[in-house]
Amino acid sequence: MKNDIKDRKDIELLVFSFYEKVKNDAIIGYFFTDVMHVNWEAHLPTMYDFWENILFHTGNYSGNPMLTHKNINQKSAITAEHFQHWITLFYETMNELFEGEKTEQAKQRALSIATVMQIKIFKNQL
Repeated sequence: MKNDIKDRKDIELLVFSFYEKVKNDAIIGYFFTDVMHVNWEAHLPTMYDFWENILFHTGNYSGNPMLTHKNINQKSAITAEHFQHWITLFYETMNELFEGEKTEQAKQRALSIATVMQIKIFKNQL
């Protein structure tokens, strides 16, 4: 039996493992490597803060992920398929590492975030 996500250490494992997949992913990896040229040393701690705040309401994240994704979309179009693939990889990573109530909450939050981003990005393309 796997443990549930219980603290920042678990979030760091989840986020790091997820982005290790993303970096080399044929479908969405190029957004990070070729489009945005992500500085991983800066990006990963930001994502740790983001998910820690999402799951544990720490208040330690400040940023505007919607604006960031709108900017990415202006450089290279993000499609519904990209969002779905992101969700698939994120769920896959969670399922490999964790199980439990907080893990299920993280899945629901990830889906909600992706859904809202799609609505806001795609409404501007109509």
